Amino acid sequence: MIIQSKVRGFICVTAHPDGCAAQVRKQIDYVHAQGALKNAPKRVLIIGASTGYGLASRIVSMAGAKAATFGVFYERPSADSKPASAGWYNTTALEAAALKEDIPFYSMNGDAFSSDFKTKTVEALRKTLGTVDCVIYSLAAPRRTDKDGVIYKSVLKPIGRSFTSKSVNTDKGEVFETTLEPATDDEVSQTVKVMGGEDWEDWIRLLVAEKLLAPNATTVAYSYIGPEVTWPIYKSGTIGRAKAHLAETAEKLNNFLSEQIQGRALISVNKAVVTQASSAIPVVPLYNSILFKVMKEAGLHEDCIQQMYRLFAGLFDNKSVLKRDGVTCVRLDDLELKSEVQTEVQRIWERINTSNLRTLSDFDGYKKNFLQLFGFECQGVDYNSDVNPERPIRNLIA
Repeated sequence: MIIQSKVRGFICVTAHPDGCAAQVRKQIDYVHAQGALKNAPKRVLIIGASTGYGLASRIVSMAGAKAATFGVFYERPSADSKPASAGWYNTTALEAAALKEDIPFYSMNGDAFSSDFKTKTVEALRKTLGTVDCVIYSLAAPRRTDKDGVIYKSVLKPIGRSFTSKSVNTDKGEVFETTLEPATDDEVSQTVKVMGGEDWEDWIRLLVAEKLLAPNATTVAYSYIGPEVTWPIYKSGTIGRAKAHLAETAEKLNNFLSEQIQGRALISVNKAVVTQASSAIPVVPLYNSILFKVMKEAGLHEDCIQQMYRLFAGLFDNKSVLKRDGVTCVRLDDLELKSEVQTEVQRIWERINTSNLRTLSDFDGYKKNFLQLFGFECQGVDYNSDVNPERPIRNLIA
């Protein structure tokens, strides 16, 4: 079949297997060009392993350290001649690269919030990798069913008062003002349940109880703070409240792991990038479009793979100096938050409108990055060719 992009709002409902493979290959090539990570973990569990920072973490582990990886994700395989989800195709492409080099690569597809799925994952880990020396937690989901069967839904809202700001319609390329009403107390608490640290803590305590974390193991979860222009919807909003809980969880887990296995728990605060999750947040696509132009012109721009290589190189191989913020927080947003970068972003933000959108920002680059998440607009891919949408994951554990 011929697969074309079909965008609905902030999501693309199709994905191209060859395009996703090209993007994975590009990231692998980047890691290889940076050099091997000799002291990085060799057995890595990635929870949320198929897109964004989770996928980049798996690529850095596999391509940079030849680590055996076990990836957990919730993706859609192809069915009835319909393409699979982008995360599925990302995984098939990375698996092929790993198996070609004889690197162990295992995956499970299911709801990582589920207690039953956690139990199955633990059983599969014991039979495959055994203990792991690193756990990456990179889940981004709109809802969560907890161990008691209660369903929680996250919202993207300010807290305390309404918020009006500029945003961009990515379909029409129009800048407009949007107003978001404040979240209720229940919406705030539900967002913390979905996007906070509770599930991360459940995973780590289960792995310790099952003796599947090796001595001195490290676990890392990902977060974002951003600049003042995004704070009402992010840092000071419902997401920010959840991320604050994530940071509190890191301190709790750090103490727990230190006592149990001489291990550590960290939060990595990353820069703004184009992900499926960030595309849904009002204000953020316009901010990203401006930020990317400023950082590219300054030679400072990084995507997920550059960020994750810098993280692993700094945490394990001393190849880069990581800015710290307390005991449990690593700041990879240091380049984004440089004063000269943010001063220029703010200057453009005040002037930008529909007529000058493409002049003052990298809106076209943002849209291209967004489509590349789903395997479209990738160099060297013929999108008019017939392609088989079925791409099995060989080492997918049921």
